[in-house]
Formats: sequence, C-alpha cells, structure tokens
Amino acid sequence: MADHATPAAPVLEVVGLHRSYGAVRAVDNVSFTLAQGGSLGIVGESGSGKTTSARIVVGLERADSGRVSVNGRDRTAAGARGKAARLARAREVQMVFQDPYLSLDPRCTVGTALAETLRLHFPGADHSTRIEELLEQVGLGAREASALPRQLSGGQRQRVAIARALAVEPAVLVLDEAVAALDVSVQAQILNLLAEIRERTGIGYLFITHDLGVVRCVTEDVIVMRQGRIVEQGRTAEVLARPRHPYTRLLLDSVPRPGWDPKAIAAARRAL
Repeated sequence: MADHATPAAPVLEVVGLHRSYGAVRAVDNVSFTLAQGGSLGIVGESGSGKTTSARIVVGLERADSGRVSVNGRDRTAAGARGKAARLARAREVQMVFQDPYLSLDPRCTVGTALAETLRLHFPGADHSTRIEELLEQVGLGAREASALPRQLSGGQRQRVAIARALAVEPAVLVLDEAVAALDVSVQAQILNLLAEIRERTGIGYLFITHDLGVVRCVTEDVIVMRQGRIVEQGRTAEVLARPRHPYTRLLLDSVPRPGWDPKAIAAARRAL
C-alpha cells in the first residue's frame, strides 16, 4: 500500500478578517494560509489593505472580526493576560519595517539593542554568544556590534532589524516593504540573505510589498489585494505568468519596460 504523507499544518492561518475605519473597509473578508517554512507575498498598491492585514497578523491592530492562528493557536481570542503571555505572543510573530532607522534606538549600539531584546525574552542567561551568532547570521560582526544606528548604512541597519527579529526565534517573520527604501544592489543582498535564513531555519515569511520583482524572487505563493479584498491568489509563478484578474494584469503592465505606455496604464486604471 502506498504511504501518503499528511500535509503539514500551516504555520499561519488567517480566516475572514474584517477591519473598517468608519465607512472605509480597509480589510474585507481576507483569508489565507502560510505553509511551514513557506514564503507568501501580499501585493497591492497603497490603500489595498495589505499593510493593515499584516498589522493585524502581528497584533499591532485588532480585527473587527475574523481569526489569526499561529501553529494552531488562536491569536485573536481572549487569552491569558500578563507580561509572560504578551511576550510569548510576541515571540510567535515578528515584524521588519520599511525604515529600520525609525525602529532602532539611536542611543543604543547594535550589541546593546540585541542584548536588551534577549534579556527581555530570555532572562537570566549570558547572551554574548547568541549576539555573535545573530550578527554572523545576517553578515555583520564586532565592528557593527559597537556601532550606533547612524553610523551604519541603510542595508546594515536592515540587517540589524532582521537580527533583532530573529533573536526571539519567531515562527513567522512579517516583512513590510522591507527592501523598498534600499537601492537595487542592496535590495538583492538583503533578499539573498533572507532566502538563506529561511533555508537554514525553516521560518515562514509574509512579504508585504508593491514590488512584483520582490514577489517573483522570494515567494512561492502570492495574494493580490485591491480595496481591502483579495482579487487573486495562487502560486507566484502561475499568477505572474497568467494573471486572471484585470487588476493583477494592470500591476504587471505598470512595471516600466521597453514600449511601456503610462497613458494607457492610467486609462486602464480609471476603467477598473
């Protein structure tokens, strides 16, 4: 008899998220799953609801209704209160933002920032070896450990932000336009770094981006959002090669290339 392996349960499951601000439906019945060790992109223009969805997953915003589960644990249900419960919840999902300079304390060196994160989540231990491991994991060393954020390049600061997020060993890392502020060569370095980290650790990535090039390079599955709703989803290669929804085709057509016609793109956008 053939041995059919049972598919692994998703690390992240989002079901029926709704979030409104007055009459505006920022997130409207959004559902998706992220496979264990997988990489899922959420694509859309400004106002599409992608960042609000991500912030609900992380816990920075609350949904009006719906459910977010990580490894089968419901993050939207009322649960245990107190510092230990909040820290355990924070360790499940971490977020890397577009501008790491705003999320790093300008008064703290890189080593101090990592040490504070580790002491908060794993008190009572010597973290010096772990700090060295984290810096090595993101391609940094002792010189960067003693530096302040203003003394680092944009790419180096983003590596620090990634190291700090990885310090708590999350199951899911949410990357909100995490390479959008970097130049193209540095973007490639960070994306290659993230691919290596995922291969080594098995962490799941949720990429929030407007950049279809990023989606093509680093995700296996993709969701396209418009006006708070999912209009298309599937395997990244298939969606980008054979888009079914007019909005997805518009996003692809909007990427500048030889023969690109911005007036035609603008007309197509108005017609949607």
